[in-house]
Amino acid sequence: MLQSLRDKIHGWPAIIVLGVAVFAMSFFGIEGYFSAQADTFVAKIGKREISQQQFQDAMNDKRRELSTQMGDRFDSAMLDKPEFKQRVLDQLVGQQVLLQANDDIGMRVSDQALRDTIAAIPSFQVNGKFDPEMYRTALAANGMTPDKFQGNIRTSLQIGLLPDAISGSTVITDADVDRYLEIERQRRDIRYFVLSRPAPADSQVTDAQVQDYYKAHQADFMNPEQVSLKYIEVNAADLKSDAQQQPSEDDLKKRYQDQIQRFGMPEEREVSHILINVPKNATPAQQKAALEKADKIAAEATPDNFAKLAQQNSDDVGSKLQGGDLGWLQKGVTNPAFESAMFTLQKGQISKPVLSDEGYHIIWLRDVHSGQAKPYAEVRDQLLKEATASDRDRMYSDVAGKMTDLTSQNPGSLEPAAQALQLQIKEVPLFSRAGGQGAVASNAKAIAAAFSNDVLVAGNNSSLIDLGKNDSIVLRVDKHVPASPRSLAEVHDTIIQKILDQRIADTAHQKADVIVDRLSKGEDIATVAQAEHAQLQTATEIQRIPVPGQQDVPMSVRTQAFVTPHPASGKSQYADIAMGNGVYAVLAVDKVEPGDLSKISEDERREQYREMMQYYGLLETNGFVDMLKANTNIEIAKDRM
Repeated sequence: MLQSLRDKIHGWPAIIVLGVAVFAMSFFGIEGYFSAQADTFVAKIGKREISQQQFQDAMNDKRRELSTQMGDRFDSAMLDKPEFKQRVLDQLVGQQVLLQANDDIGMRVSDQALRDTIAAIPSFQVNGKFDPEMYRTALAANGMTPDKFQGNIRTSLQIGLLPDAISGSTVITDADVDRYLEIERQRRDIRYFVLSRPAPADSQVTDAQVQDYYKAHQADFMNPEQVSLKYIEVNAADLKSDAQQQPSEDDLKKRYQDQIQRFGMPEEREVSHILINVPKNATPAQQKAALEKADKIAAEATPDNFAKLAQQNSDDVGSKLQGGDLGWLQKGVTNPAFESAMFTLQKGQISKPVLSDEGYHIIWLRDVHSGQAKPYAEVRDQLLKEATASDRDRMYSDVAGKMTDLTSQNPGSLEPAAQALQLQIKEVPLFSRAGGQGAVASNAKAIAAAFSNDVLVAGNNSSLIDLGKNDSIVLRVDKHVPASPRSLAEVHDTIIQKILDQRIADTAHQKADVIVDRLSKGEDIATVAQAEHAQLQTATEIQRIPVPGQQDVPMSVRTQAFVTPHPASGKSQYADIAMGNGVYAVLAVDKVEPGDLSKISEDERREQYREMMQYYGLLETNGFVDMLKANTNIEIAKDRM
C-alpha cells in the first residue's frame, strides 16, 4: 500500500496537496495535543475541585442512605436522573464554598474541638470514657489511619463552622415562639362524613380507550433496564503461593522488637490544663497580655488550687468545669507543643506557659502509667499469623495492581487479564438498577459501575471495585436489555381497571363538589349526610398531631381540616377530601381556637425555641451559601456526572 501511495503522489500538484495536508495535520494535530485537557473534575469552585471519585462516593452514600430509609420502595433509577445528580453536586459545591469561606476569614477547628469530638464517639469508649486502644483497634478494622480519620472529622467540623456561627446569631424572640405555638397547637372543631364509593358513570371500556391509555401512560408499563455481567476477582483469602514460607524465629523476634509498643499499654499521662486563649491574628499587645496572664496563673498554681484556677480562668470550655481535667493522654493525641511539654514534666509538676495554636497552656502532670509489653512467647502466635497475613496482603496488592493495569490496557475484554493472572471469568445473571442477588449484583459500587456510561455505553471494563476485606473485582457488561414496554396484552386488564377507577374517582369528586356547594349555600350537613346514608362524625378540639385519648380522625381528614380557611363567626367552612380508592369525604370546620400557651411547659418551650433556631439558622445558612456561590467562579462538567 505504501508503494502504491508513493506511485500516485508525484509532481508539484501532489506535493502542494501533500504539503497542505501535512501543514493541516501538523497544526491541528499539535494544537490537539496542546489543547487536550487533563481535567477530570466534575466541578471546579474557585481553586477547589470536586473529583469524579468524590462525586461517585457522594452518590454511593446517597444510594445507601435512601436504600436504608425506603427499603423495598427504593428505586435506584431515581439516582440516574439529572436533577437528582445535580442536587447531590449542589451539596458538594455548597460544602466547598463554605470551606473556602473558612480559609478567607480565618475560621478553623481547634485541636481541642477535634479531640472532644472524637472522644465523644461511643464506639471509641469503654465504660463511657474514651479508650485509646479501642480507638486504634476500630480504625484499623476499617482500614483507616488516625491521621486520615482525624482529617475527615476535621473537614466535617470545618464545614459546620459557618453554619453554626450563623445559626448562633439567629434571633428568635419569646413572641416568635408564642406565635408559632399558638398556630402549631391550634384546636379545631370539625364534622365530617364519608360518601359511599360510587359506580362508574360508564362501565364500558372500549379497545380504543385501552389503546389510548396505554400510549399516554407508556412509562407506567415498562420492563426495567437490565444487564448481565462478567467479572474477574482477586480475593486475598483465596491467594496461595508455593514460594510463601513461614517466617523464621529471627524474623518474628525482629518483628516483635520493631512493634513492641503494640503489645502493651503505651505510656499514658493524666493531665489537667488551663488555656489562655490567643486570638488568631492577635496584635502584639494581645499576645503580651495573654502571656502575662498565663505567667501570673502559672506562678500561683499548685496541685491544691489548680482545679479552682482552671474553673476561674481557663478558656477551654470543654474542660474548665472539670477543673481542667483532660484525662489520660498518649503520644499523638495532642498538638506537638503540648505533647512535648507534657512528656517533659515529672509527675506532680506544673509547667510554665506553653504556646500552641490555641493559646497558652499551663499543664499539670497528675499521674503517669508506664507501658509494659507482653513477653515474646506470649505474642509469638499472633506475630506469626500477622506475618503470614502480611504476605497475603502483599500478594493481594500485587495481583490487584496487575489486574487493574491489564484490564485498563485491554478495556474491551477481561480475557488477557484472566489468562495472565490465571483468574476465572465469573458471571452475574440479569439484574436491574435496583440490584439483584449475590455479592456483586447487590453491591452499590458494582451496580453504579455496571450502569455507568463508561461501562454500559462505551463497553469498557470497569475500574477496580473494592468489595471490602481485600476483595476486588473488575467487571464488564455481558448483555444489556434496554427498558422496554410491556405488551398491551400483558397489561390490558390492568388498564381497564385503571380507567374504571379513574371514572369512579371523577364521579365521586363531582358529587362531593356539589355537596360542598350546597352546604356553603346553607343546607344542613346532618340532613345531607342522612340523605347520603352516611354517618356524621363530630370531633372537637382536634390538633395537628393526634393527642392520646381524643377521638380518632383519619389523617387525610385531619390534614384538610388544618388547611381549610377559618370559618366566619357562627358559620362553618366546607371542603371535600379524597380518601383514596375513589372514596371522598365532606368536611365542615366549625370553630378554630389558638393553642393554649398556659398548658405548654418550659421544657416544651425551650425545645420549640431550639427547633426554630435550627430551622431559621438553616434558612439563613442556605441564603449565605447561595450568596457565596453567586460570588464564586463555579465550573460544572455535566458530561462527567
